[in-house]
Amino acid sequence: MEIDKKALALKLDNLTIRHGTGCPRCWDGEGTRLERNRCPRCGSIWALRNVSLRLREGETLGVVGESGSGKTTLMRALYLDNAPSGGACYMGAYQEGKTDVFSVSLQQKKFIRNRLLGMVYQNPRMGLRMHFSAGANVAEKLIAAGNRNVAVMMKRGAELLEHIEVPVSRIKEPPEHFSGGMQQRVQIAKAVANNPPVLLLDEVTTGLDLSVQARVLDLIRRIQREYGVSMIVVSHDLAVVRMLADRTVVMLDGKIVEEGVTDQIMEDPQHRYTQTLVNSLL
Repeated sequence: MEIDKKALALKLDNLTIRHGTGCPRCWDGEGTRLERNRCPRCGSIWALRNVSLRLREGETLGVVGESGSGKTTLMRALYLDNAPSGGACYMGAYQEGKTDVFSVSLQQKKFIRNRLLGMVYQNPRMGLRMHFSAGANVAEKLIAAGNRNVAVMMKRGAELLEHIEVPVSRIKEPPEHFSGGMQQRVQIAKAVANNPPVLLLDEVTTGLDLSVQARVLDLIRRIQREYGVSMIVVSHDLAVVRMLADRTVVMLDGKIVEEGVTDQIMEDPQHRYTQTLVNSLL
């Protein structure tokens, strides 16, 4: 079945995140009235402005843009870390995609984070407890989803660490003893521990050596292939997105300025900013 015929895993409508009260000049929605994403009159920052996207089951969606374009803010909002100023988000795995997950109770948001979403941060220290063992980090995600069987959790932890090429003999070692690439792999294992239908990856290869980047990217592709998870992959690096993503959206100043099939974006970019990004890759 083609991706565009599959059911929606996630639907985001008009997500807006504003820092500041806003004023008539910036409330009217005219992006051209802003200086980048800042209102020159009231100083409010529109970190995200009317961002809408669709993610289908089994699809990998790339999100690219320069620093400050809103990519990480978008991911934090989708993982329910940041409260939006406006907009709605629906997940196919949650109440048949009929309930806005931004509007549910704190308890339900925890349920969604623990069971239906996985998050891999750019900095492993945000996703791992560096002083806990690698196995305990994986178990933490399982416990959060209600698992209390120690034997099951240990078995699952060992299976995942072996799957991501972390020696099982190091399952009791803390991630602070690991290399950056190995820390990222442990973070990925933790994120997929409960087989979430949606996995969010935020700049997961930034700062890694090229050889380590390649191993992490191969791992991500293998996980997508074997688990069929839907992914949103954020990167400032178009080469990473080209390798992983079926479709791509391009962000600038808190807005999506272009979207389409990844090959189309790379080979025939329409927006001036996307053209600059693609040219920098060549």
